[in-house]
Amino acid sequence: MQKLQQKGALVLSLILLVSLLSACGSSNNKTAEGSGNSGAAGSSNAASEVKKDGFPIVDTPITLTMMAPDSGMADWNTMPVVKEMEKLSNIKVEFQTAPIDSFATKKNLVFASGDLPDMLYAADLTPAEQVTYGSQGVLIPLEDLIDNYAPNLKKILDENPNIRKNITTTDGHIYALPFIDTAAVWYRGPMWYNGKFLKALGATEPKTTEELYTLLKRVKEEDPNGNGKADEIPLTSVKLDDLRMYFFGFWGMYDTEIYADKEGKVHYSPQEEGYKGYLTFMNRLWKEDLLDHETFSQTDDQKKAKGKNNQVLLFSDYMAYFTLGGDPSEEDPMMTPVASEIAGTPVYGKHPGMSANGTFAITKSNPNPEATMRWIDYQYGYEGATLWTQGPEGTLWKYKDEATHEKEWLPVPGGGDREEYRGTITPNYGILTPGVNLTEMTNGLRSDFDDWIQKQNEEKLVPIGKVPFPNVYLTNDEQTEVSALLSDLETYVTQMEAKFVTGQEPLSNWDKYISQLQKMGSDRVREVYQAAYDRWNSNQ
Repeated sequence: MQKLQQKGALVLSLILLVSLLSACGSSNNKTAEGSGNSGAAGSSNAASEVKKDGFPIVDTPITLTMMAPDSGMADWNTMPVVKEMEKLSNIKVEFQTAPIDSFATKKNLVFASGDLPDMLYAADLTPAEQVTYGSQGVLIPLEDLIDNYAPNLKKILDENPNIRKNITTTDGHIYALPFIDTAAVWYRGPMWYNGKFLKALGATEPKTTEELYTLLKRVKEEDPNGNGKADEIPLTSVKLDDLRMYFFGFWGMYDTEIYADKEGKVHYSPQEEGYKGYLTFMNRLWKEDLLDHETFSQTDDQKKAKGKNNQVLLFSDYMAYFTLGGDPSEEDPMMTPVASEIAGTPVYGKHPGMSANGTFAITKSNPNPEATMRWIDYQYGYEGATLWTQGPEGTLWKYKDEATHEKEWLPVPGGGDREEYRGTITPNYGILTPGVNLTEMTNGLRSDFDDWIQKQNEEKLVPIGKVPFPNVYLTNDEQTEVSALLSDLETYVTQMEAKFVTGQEPLSNWDKYISQLQKMGSDRVREVYQAAYDRWNSNQ
């Protein structure tokens, strides 16, 4: 039971701290901006019936419809969190859910048909979708509703003005709400060392790319797993997608595509000199069989199998033991980013503290937008975020000291895994939902391992971290142009990366590669995002 509780605490912390599963995807937050909707937020005849604080939200019960993706763990209508929310608010929600893997298709069909739900939840609305449907009047502006009916969210936005800027389009409107976690550090899993290998070699963490090369070379030659076979894999990856963001920082790049440096100059990473340094290093590892030669063909499960077989030194994952197997261990350290020949390195692209894609929106069909905003605002405060993330008190947790928000875990009803059970009591499981992560939500619930992870972040990543790029908005014309350019550029860059790394394309052709990027519009892409970044900076 203790092991299960530890696992549950860790996964809960990951959900709260990483917010990445997904989502966060790219750090560029590239978006579109429409030009149309200049109206204020919708106002219903029932506004006078809505209480601005406390529960119930309305005295006379109302019913609202909501479209959302479903992780498939249980019927949302039967979940204790949903029942508790209905009891508190006097608002019944009728759910229109679809499996996660088909939700995007259903969302597009709903928008196309015009048969709209009252609200969209965990809807992964891209900034381009927000502006397109906002400018068309399909999604209503939310800023006045926030100011008048969302005290929890308003407080967060007032205290974090950049978040308000990041969700406000250039027409001055907010069309969707994010998930907010100002303590987040990772976009995706960092790099980890196999502690057993380090111990067997008597090695400490390298501080430069050259020291890293030497360590990888020793792994290849000195049999750190002690089985008498040359089966060690110094560095493994899945198509380089899992390590690219982390490794780019060794050569001074904060993101894999668009980022702004500390002086406010916008860069397109694949044409930077640092990118050439990255390719040169990776090609060196490939030629000497220090980078897994199945990198471009293996699946994540195949990578993990090698880790569990104690063959791998360095790899990416959300936690080291997800790849290496066994229990959480402080013996497997998070990789300290290393410095290259480029001055000022390493750097780290830090999570911006919010989701780029909108998690919640209200449609023009909603007859009660004020009550809806009160309903969702509960998830942006401590009590609501706790309810929707951890379930009702007395189910999986109870207070040890309510005044300090200190909690303790309760046994899982009927036994089993806490995370799996959590997925049956709340919709906020396996999807990026609206709301907020507050550090006090896990008071008393964090394990020693969770605290160790936080310390690793604070010591190794936070001091060199910077948000790569804000959630800027483009005009419709800019978005159309950039989307077309990036579609071709991304395909070409990905193909050429693999060729340069594996030696199919010699690095002596670097200038030819840069020339081709420029012909394909890379300078124009950087120019458009520089203009958008300057607009964002001027928006006070």
